Amino acid sequence: MNNLWRGKAPLILASKSAARRELLAAAGLPFEISAADIDERAAEMPLRAKDAAPEAIAAHLACAKALAVSAQKPQRLVIGADQVLALDGEIFSKPQTLAAAKAQLQKFSGKTHALHSALCIARDGKVLFETVATARLTCRRLSADFIDRYLTAAGDAVLSSVGAYQLEGLGIHLFEAIDGDQATILGLPMLALLAFLREEGSLAG
Repeated sequence: MNNLWRGKAPLILASKSAARRELLAAAGLPFEISAADIDERAAEMPLRAKDAAPEAIAAHLACAKALAVSAQKPQRLVIGADQVLALDGEIFSKPQTLAAAKAQLQKFSGKTHALHSALCIARDGKVLFETVATARLTCRRLSADFIDRYLTAAGDAVLSSVGAYQLEGLGIHLFEAIDGDQATILGLPMLALLAFLREEGSLAG
């Protein structure tokens, strides 16, 4: 534990995401993992039925995760996070098959999509802080041959990402322009999280 941390106990991350774990670890934040046991598709269904904005859906899911875990972890700061990808009014989830990933990448080709990354921090079943950060990524025009080659090279790893790519890996080959910070793209708005922790007193200012 580094000397920037002033909290009485490690943070709790209500997620199994490897990318989010790596972001917290790289920032030197002590944390434990307690993944939220919620049905995300069921949780977002009422909002989708009302044509809610993707930012609202991401925020709703992040808070659902944080609240579910914080109710079981008294007095602990719990981080909930979620990410929604939107393009031309359509909201995308993680592709279930490589064929679905291919169809998704064909839609992204030559267009700019948005990644809305939501953060919610809760304690004792109450939301203390929430925010949504957005990154915009422009895919270059992707030929059918390139998409096939990319999916063969990347393999099943693309199924673990809402965009069918990991920007920190082979996914970088898909893009011609990126507007947004790396942490937001990976699904956890770190600058907002750090600012909250400093204000709350868990981090040195």
